Amino acid sequence: ASRGCPHHGAPLLRRDRLRAHADGLIPRCGAREGDIGQAILGGHPNRALQLARNWRRHFPERFYIEIQRTDREQEPQHEQAVLHLAAELDLPVVASNDVRFLERADFRAHEARVCIHDGRLLSDKRRERRYSEEQYLKSPDEMQALFADLPEALENAWRLAMRCNLEMNFGTYHLPDFPTPDGQSVEDYLHQVAAEGLEQRLARLPGAPPFHRQHYLDRLNLELGVINTMGFPGYFLIVWDFIRWAKDNDIPVGPGRGSGAGSLVAWALGITDLDPLAHELLFERFLNPERISMPDFDIDFCMEKRDQVIDYVARRYGRDQVAQIITYGSMAAKAVVRDCGRALGHGYGFVDSIAKLIPLTLGITLEGALKEEPQLRKRYEEEEDTRAIIDLAKSLEGLKRNAGKHAGGVVIAPSKLTDFSPLFCEAGGGSVVTQFDKDHVEAIGLVKFDFLGLRTLTIIDWALKTVNGQRRLAGQAPIELEKLPTDDPAAFKLLQSCQTTAVFQLESRGMKDLIRKLVPDSFNEIVALVALFRPGPLESGMVDTYIDCKHGRQVVRYPHPALAQILQPTYGVILYQEQVMQIAQELAGYTLGAADILRRAMGKK
Repeated sequence: ASRGCPHHGAPLLRRDRLRAHADGLIPRCGAREGDIGQAILGGHPNRALQLARNWRRHFPERFYIEIQRTDREQEPQHEQAVLHLAAELDLPVVASNDVRFLERADFRAHEARVCIHDGRLLSDKRRERRYSEEQYLKSPDEMQALFADLPEALENAWRLAMRCNLEMNFGTYHLPDFPTPDGQSVEDYLHQVAAEGLEQRLARLPGAPPFHRQHYLDRLNLELGVINTMGFPGYFLIVWDFIRWAKDNDIPVGPGRGSGAGSLVAWALGITDLDPLAHELLFERFLNPERISMPDFDIDFCMEKRDQVIDYVARRYGRDQVAQIITYGSMAAKAVVRDCGRALGHGYGFVDSIAKLIPLTLGITLEGALKEEPQLRKRYEEEEDTRAIIDLAKSLEGLKRNAGKHAGGVVIAPSKLTDFSPLFCEAGGGSVVTQFDKDHVEAIGLVKFDFLGLRTLTIIDWALKTVNGQRRLAGQAPIELEKLPTDDPAAFKLLQSCQTTAVFQLESRGMKDLIRKLVPDSFNEIVALVALFRPGPLESGMVDTYIDCKHGRQVVRYPHPALAQILQPTYGVILYQEQVMQIAQELAGYTLGAADILRRAMGKK
C-alpha cells in the first residue's frame, strides 16, 4: 500500500491480479476486515451486496462468507448483516478465528509486542485496541461451543479444510540442470573437465607432485564415483562454472575454506586452490557416502564484486529460478529487555541498567543471564519493576522480529522458485528472497550456494594491482599470488615479529600473543595457529602442550603408539577434525564415512 493510504504497511492484493490467478484458490470474505465487512460497517449495504456478487462470479462454488467471534467491536453488527447477505446470495458461511497467539494467557505479551512495534505504552488509554484476549488458538471443542447456534458454519470449516491439500516432499534434492555441450551427461562432462583440470594442476606445480601421479588419478576416480552415485555432478559443475566466470572477469575468489578443501575434484576444477593430498585432507568430511547430505562449498568473493557473480548466475539459470535466502531476526535478550522496559513506560536509565547486566555471551537467554549474573538475579528477586520487565521480556524472547537477507546464501531452483518456496520482497522494493530460511530451504530439497563477500580479498586485490602497477613501470614481471612461495624466510620473520595487523585471522591481540609464544616457522604452523585460537584449545591446555612440545620443553606423548604418524605433525595434540576421523579408522577399524558420522556427533557436544 502506498504512503498516505490508510492501510500503508499492510499487505494488500489488487482484485484484478487475484482474479487473473483464480484457479485453485478458495477465498473467504475476511470477516469484518474484508471489503464486504468494511462496506457493511461503513453503512453501504448495496456496495457489500455488489462485492459479494462479484466474488461469487469470479470464484463459483468457492467463495465463503466468514464469521468470527473474538469479542471485538462491531462483530455482532457485522455478523447479523453478513448472514442476511449469505442467505440472499446462497453463499456458504464458515466459522473462523483470527488467531494471534497460542494461549489466552499470551494476550498481554501480544499487546506488548504490538506496543513495541507501534512505539506506544501499554498503559496508554488512548491507544487503539485492535486485538482481544479471545484471539488465541481455540480447541475444536471451544469452537464448537462458540458456534453451537450455527452448526453449518462449523461443518463448512471442515469442508473447506478437506478441499485444501498441500503435499511437501522431503529427502529429495532438486538440483538445477547444468547445460552440457553436445548433449553429454553431467557425469561424463564432470569426469572430462575434472581430468583435464587435474592434468593442468599437476603440470603447474613448481616441483614434483607430493605423491605419484597414480595416487591423484585413483583419488579423483574414487571421488567422482561417490559424487555420481550421490547424484551431485551437476552441483560441482554449477560451482565450477560461476567460479570460472568470476576468475575470467577479474573478480578475486578465495582459495577455499571449510570441508570442501578436502575434495580433489574441487581442486582439479579450480573451485579450491589447496591440494588435499599434500595437506592430508579427507574427502569424506566433505561428502560422506554413508550419510547422504548436500555438499556445501563456502566460497569467498571480493566484497565489491560479489554481486556481479550472483547476477551472472541469475542470468544463466533465469531470474525466476535464482534468489537469495531470507533470515529472520529474533528478539534477543538485551534488546527485548530494552523494548519491554520502553513499552512499560520506564525511563531509559533504569532499563539500561538492567540490560547492561545481561552478559555479552553469544546467544545468551534471559534465563541463562539470571543464572550467570548474581546482581541481575538479586534485582529480579528484590525489585518489582525489574521483575515485571524481565517476566514480560521472557514471554517475547526468541520471537521473530524482522526479516533480512542471508549474508551469502543463494538458491538455484530447477524451475520457477515459486514451485518450491513462497517469496518475500524486501522493504522499500528491495530484492526478492525466499520466504523459507536456510534450514527450511534445505529441508524441501533446494540447493543453497554460498556467495560470501570477504573484504580481505578486496584489499589483497587493491594491493596487488598497486604493486604490479609499480612493477610494470619498472619493467618487472607482475607478481602472481599462486606462485608466491609458502616458505619465504622474510615473510616468517615478519610474522614472528607479530606485525600482523590487517592480516586476516592473525591480527587480534590474543592471536599476536599466541604467535609470540609459538614462533611459527612453517606454513603448517600458521594453519595450527588458527586451529589453536579457539575457546576449546585455549581453555583445555592444548595450546600450552603444543607450544611446549614444539620448543622441546615437554616430551611429545601419544595416547597410543598406533597414533604417532597421525599426531606427529601436531606434537601429539588432537587438533584437527581430520585427525579424529583418522584415529577412528586406525584404532577402531571405522571406514572414513563412519568416522565422519562420529566426528559430527562429537561436534554436537
